[in-house]
Amino acid sequence: MALDQPYPDLDEFLTALGEAGQRLSSINASEGAAGNISIYIGWPLEVRRRFPVTEPFNLPVPAPALAGGLIIVTGSGRRLRDIRTNPAANLAVVAVAADGQGAQVYLSPHRLFQRVTSEFNSHLAVHSDQVARTGTNFHALIHAQPPHLTYLSHIPAYRDEAYLNQRLLRWEPETIVNLPEGIGVLAYRLPGSPAMMEANVAGLREHRVVLWSKHGVMARSELSVTKAADRVEYAETAALYEYMDLVSGGRGEGLTLDELRAIVQAFNVPTTLV
Repeated sequence: MALDQPYPDLDEFLTALGEAGQRLSSINASEGAAGNISIYIGWPLEVRRRFPVTEPFNLPVPAPALAGGLIIVTGSGRRLRDIRTNPAANLAVVAVAADGQGAQVYLSPHRLFQRVTSEFNSHLAVHSDQVARTGTNFHALIHAQPPHLTYLSHIPAYRDEAYLNQRLLRWEPETIVNLPEGIGVLAYRLPGSPAMMEANVAGLREHRVVLWSKHGVMARSELSVTKAADRVEYAETAALYEYMDLVSGGRGEGLTLDELRAIVQAFNVPTTLV
């Protein structure tokens, strides 16, 4: 899937990034400076009016699939809720070189950070993998720390992917419609590490949302960054229902397997989970 012309302009992207950051903050998924966002853009886009400062940039891993493209990404230590009011101060634009080996970064003279997010290796690697596999010209990624999903990942049983999805998909019909592959589960790995990057790439090949055990989630979309934020919210809402059921002693019935199958059939959901 790829975005069609007329393509969004820079201001439209900055507005969408601000909306996504604000929404994540409103569901308590980005406390303080937690969380990060990036979007890959695979067509020429003038960014220098908003980001006139140019510096060399070392890519953490080669990204030949992204050659000539742009990645707009949050700065390290910046609050996602602040993107909306001052995007240039909280974002950077990484322009990948034609060989996919190097890059330039475009910055605002008023930026409030020294470097891009420490999770940039995961963002870059997933964008590269998805573009190489699908040929898309746009890809959005969000890392957030929604509290109920993160809490459940501290319970060993919920780190089993099949069990997690069985428990979470039963609370609302919308969940399986919007997350037809369910939620992937990754074992705990050191944040920002090469092991985290590799596991994240593999997990997001099969899922639109993956749970980073004892840490948070990452969600992706080929349509918009707000769609990726929606997916975080759908997953977190399901986890909230599950948390409430645990607190109440497991009194909720949830959707039955037959009811889930009827939803899948009625809405032509491409899933193998039920």
